[in-house]
Amino acid sequence: MLIIVFPRFNLEFIAWFALIPLFYAIQGKNLYHSFCLGTITGFVFFLGLVNWVFIAVSRYGDLNCIFSIFVLILLVSYLSLFIGAFAFLVRFAQIRPGLKEFAAAPFIWVSIEYVRSFFFTGFPWESLGYSQYLCLPLIQVSDITGVYGISFLIVLVNALLFNLSYNWFLNREKRFYKEIAFTFLLLFITLFYGQWRFADVYKKSQAFKTIKVSLIQGNIDQSKKWDPAFQDETTRIYKELSLQAAKSGPDLIVWPETATPFYFQSDSKHRKLIFDISKETGSYLLFGSPAYRFENREARYFNSAFLISPNGSLLGRYDKIHLVPLGEYVPLGKYLYFIKKITAGISDFSSGESIEPLAFPLGKVGVFICYEAIFPDLVRKFVKKGACFLVNITNDAWFGKTFAPYQHHSMVVFRAVENRVFILRAANTGISSIIDATGKTRLATEIFTKGSLVDGIQLVRINTFYTEYGDIFAQICLVLMLMIIIREVLKSVRRGSRKT
Repeated sequence: MLIIVFPRFNLEFIAWFALIPLFYAIQGKNLYHSFCLGTITGFVFFLGLVNWVFIAVSRYGDLNCIFSIFVLILLVSYLSLFIGAFAFLVRFAQIRPGLKEFAAAPFIWVSIEYVRSFFFTGFPWESLGYSQYLCLPLIQVSDITGVYGISFLIVLVNALLFNLSYNWFLNREKRFYKEIAFTFLLLFITLFYGQWRFADVYKKSQAFKTIKVSLIQGNIDQSKKWDPAFQDETTRIYKELSLQAAKSGPDLIVWPETATPFYFQSDSKHRKLIFDISKETGSYLLFGSPAYRFENREARYFNSAFLISPNGSLLGRYDKIHLVPLGEYVPLGKYLYFIKKITAGISDFSSGESIEPLAFPLGKVGVFICYEAIFPDLVRKFVKKGACFLVNITNDAWFGKTFAPYQHHSMVVFRAVENRVFILRAANTGISSIIDATGKTRLATEIFTKGSLVDGIQLVRINTFYTEYGDIFAQICLVLMLMIIIREVLKSVRRGSRKT
């Protein structure tokens, strides 16, 4: 049930009761059995959600089948522990049908999702709230709570429905009038706020300056991408698509992550060709390219984005900060040197050192690269530092024809809502898209197609609580969860002392 609430199934309504079977399963169980049942639930869920990892590491990562299965099982097993922890903590808090379960479960779930976002570098892929990315009135509250607010509501409704059904089957006299009233009130306020905020943001957006942008989707085959013999062909593809898009007069043209499979800094031949494309189109050009810097006679390599102008000047560069483990670097590389990383053609990347928007005459733009899209706290910092729109460049070719590109896109929608800015998403093989400040996807490409998108966007600057304060809602949930645990521990200690 949890698997099918996410893209491409998009049966998001099922999320509102998908956890009820787990609540039933752990009733009356001890802590160990509750943890095991939660872990099994998590294993099945994440195996269905991220099975594309096998495709990424085997077909495109040049790893053998056995090791690819091992990587997938290892990741899924790790992620399943978080659902196991949820079930464990629900039972640890001695939650039973009544107010306690209704009150505690959403705080525990959000806390665990939040911890998953940073523990062991973090992997907050498809938190439960992301399942509602198509329900625009509901997700507008994310500009206050982030995606965690939606997860909270979903688990709250699950807990209420469980309590109602559990007591109904047992013919108990317990009624949940207060809990029902509270839940409906919270949902009403959320949807009312969402409807108002949606209209408010749309109206305010019209007053801001509009620029025309174009996204180029080259659809470069991953098996050829790093082939030196294919560099000229890659440049030709992007040139042709850019010149075609230039007929609409875009102010900015965006290419995907590592669109130039060579070192733009030092490859004089291709560097000149890139500058010529910008000059010929008369547009600013933002594109991804590997980069390097020498420190103490040693080279450090970066996954970077460059911004150049039609007059032939380099306006700025952003180096990716949050790298993909085993994709762009090997964790504990000194000790795990035998593990071959996924990324082909380049040595281990180093993390960038600063989150700064790139400035050009049309306004400041925040650029985040691929995997960084799933880290809301990182993305918001670009807007907080003055970015008036965001660009996500990515290469989702690694995922093949799986659900992953659709899942990846669904998470980017929330970055637009949280910060009330337009987001341009340029992907090598798709999905490329233009998302407005309400989270509505204006235009989008199909995966594994070649083409471009052209549209006008507003340079919206609407300050939000989330941009200013980040994940404070999730942090409050974490504090409250810890208070619940401490309270139950103290109660256990008191009971033990009385018996003694």
